[in-house]
Amino acid sequence: MKNVIISDAVKYIGVDDKTIDLFESQYVVPNGVSYNSYVILDEKIAIMDTVDKRATQEWMENMDQVLAGRTPDYLVVSHLEPDHAGNIQRIAEKYPEMEIVLSAKASAMLPQFFDKDLSERFVVVKEGDSLSLGAHTLHFVMAPMVHWPEVMVEYESTEKILFSADGFGKFGALDAEEEWTEEARRYFINIVGKYGTQVQNLLKKAATLDIQTICPLHGPILKENLGFYIQKYLKWSAYEPEEEGVVIAYASIHGNTAQAAKKLVEILKEKGAKVAAYDLARDDMAAAVSDAYRFDKLVVACPTYDASLFPCMEDFLYHLKIKAFQNRKVAIMENGSWAPMAGKLMRAYFEGMKNITICEPIVTIKSAVKPETVKAMEEMAEVLLSK
Repeated sequence: MKNVIISDAVKYIGVDDKTIDLFESQYVVPNGVSYNSYVILDEKIAIMDTVDKRATQEWMENMDQVLAGRTPDYLVVSHLEPDHAGNIQRIAEKYPEMEIVLSAKASAMLPQFFDKDLSERFVVVKEGDSLSLGAHTLHFVMAPMVHWPEVMVEYESTEKILFSADGFGKFGALDAEEEWTEEARRYFINIVGKYGTQVQNLLKKAATLDIQTICPLHGPILKENLGFYIQKYLKWSAYEPEEEGVVIAYASIHGNTAQAAKKLVEILKEKGAKVAAYDLARDDMAAAVSDAYRFDKLVVACPTYDASLFPCMEDFLYHLKIKAFQNRKVAIMENGSWAPMAGKLMRAYFEGMKNITICEPIVTIKSAVKPETVKAMEEMAEVLLSK
């Protein structure tokens, strides 16, 4: 078991998964992911969430080691997504006297996942309810749509610990040597990003609590400089850019649109802009989406394909749309040999988003980059970077 120290009474029993290739079958996780679970040892014992079925054996071994022969009184279910709830039935069968603490919505949803009726053991809690374990007390805070409707978080008032469900989580195993922000942003935007308003509501509730430790369901336990992490969440959930800069997201069939995008990178850098470029057919889509939220400006470049958009650009714009992309300045480049349509179609996506400023005019490339194309990109760059 990993040597993760929380306190004498609160123990970590989670598992690192380094064999997973795609989290939620779509997000690459080169450094794996952690499934976090905790035990509070007191007069009564509470297990805080289970883990994915992929990690069952190691999790059970970790739990047995911490319990040291004692029997848990409660299983607290913060979130029913299978990467956290995959072992509810298994542990319920192992400890038939253990009660299951969960929200009303979770009590209605849980039977959908398992074939054994556990409802007689449910302890359904609501906003403001508490559960005494002895010296420790859990206070329940409902967090609907962060990012499922049944989610709740728990505040342990003695040690001032927030068990934050998917909040403040990140991709990467606990032993991954990487800075928190990049993978936490990629995790937040792509998984929770649609529900900024709900996250803001939860952060308002959290602001009333004296929090000294945050225990998420993915990623490291946070004990220091908590204001830094909270400020990141405030900004991300408000859809505010973190910094000035330009993301260039491009799709290219035969390389001409890619050439234009790379030339635009040069132009923008010469003007002093910070630039991140993504080939949407090859680079990580989740990273491209994440950086689109990180910076205050976006350029999309795409050829017309079957009178529509090249598929990877359509996918990128779809992701922005469903993750509530807003409050940005956008420039558009299209490529077309005879009947360019990409600009019109990309514009339509952005016109359906909130508070998007579209730079005029759209740059049209006719097959390959020519001197007049470069001139148009120079002019577009001036408009994009203007205040």
